[in-house]
Amino acid sequence: MIRRALLVSMSFALVACATQSPPPSPVAATAPAAPVSVPLAAPLLAPVPQPPERPVAPASVTDPMLPQAQRIDAFVDYTARTYGVPAQDIRAGLAQAQFLQRTVDIISRPAEAVRPWSAYRPIFINDARIAGGVAFYADNRADLDRIAANTGVPAEYIVAIIGVETNYGRNTGNYRVLDALYSLAFGYPKRAPFFAGELAQLFALGQDEHIDVASLTGSYAGAMGLGQFMPSSYRLWGKDGDGDGKRDLIGDKDDVFASIANYFVVHGWQRGGPVVARAARDAGAGDFLPDNIDPVYPLVDLAQRGYHPQAGEPVPADAAQGATLITLDGDAGKEFWLGYRNFYVITRYNHSPMYAMAVQQLSQAIRAGTPGP
Repeated sequence: MIRRALLVSMSFALVACATQSPPPSPVAATAPAAPVSVPLAAPLLAPVPQPPERPVAPASVTDPMLPQAQRIDAFVDYTARTYGVPAQDIRAGLAQAQFLQRTVDIISRPAEAVRPWSAYRPIFINDARIAGGVAFYADNRADLDRIAANTGVPAEYIVAIIGVETNYGRNTGNYRVLDALYSLAFGYPKRAPFFAGELAQLFALGQDEHIDVASLTGSYAGAMGLGQFMPSSYRLWGKDGDGDGKRDLIGDKDDVFASIANYFVVHGWQRGGPVVARAARDAGAGDFLPDNIDPVYPLVDLAQRGYHPQAGEPVPADAAQGATLITLDGDAGKEFWLGYRNFYVITRYNHSPMYAMAVQQLSQAIRAGTPGP
């Protein structure tokens, strides 16, 4: 992960995946009211520990004021020094790359940033997507359940990620990854450090896994396979799920399942922990718009602000666990949700709260439609 006709391009606008490529989307899709200042009832909690940030390319590669030929020379030098890829191999690969303006146009308007939850939700929470998830789970249940037992990431979440990212493999993307990353690295200054870093990682991936990088296809943002992994995610968190000694996130489902689960684990997934709770808002409570979606607010603090789990909704077993408030514009007006640690982990696949909520609700629908063992 993101993603083509409009719906498909919207799906790739998510680029999850493990893509981390779109800029974080706002929690609310409409202009919010001014937040109300409420004294903290308790100190903020520590953020969820995260792995180190993925490398980004230096300014010598990404500064749009520099001539492109100079930036390409700097890119070759950066990639060769950082990953040990022979410079001649990098130049040979770049010589095959084509600039695609369409990739720049699409990524400039991600679906999460332009559509409210009421319009975004039906794209992924519908009868066809749910039925597809139930069937996909049934076809791959033994492997999914094995990986879920080993990692603590429930199988329905792995399936839901694949459902949101690629509609269970139906839409993995038809852009050459090399072209997409080259275009965004050298034609999209806003995110050039990230995408040039990913282009460098693509050459490193080709060397590590003995892959012809020019043969890879994926989303407009360079994400690949069922789980839409970016090159850095592939290299850092891809797993060999079936013990055959290879990590194939393009054609090996076991490797894809294990890698999605591992992505959750390394970003802080809590085995057995809750994900979200529908929140009630007290009469007279002011709007509360957290600066980000880190689950750092103790529940007692959120209650003091006027937001608390509705009756029957899950709460963390550990009182020290926190949450954040998610406000979405639904069919019947504003919806309030408490996002716990595991909700935050889903947003590491794609930073949009709407994306994470789509994964959450699709996963629960798939679980509800799946017969027991």
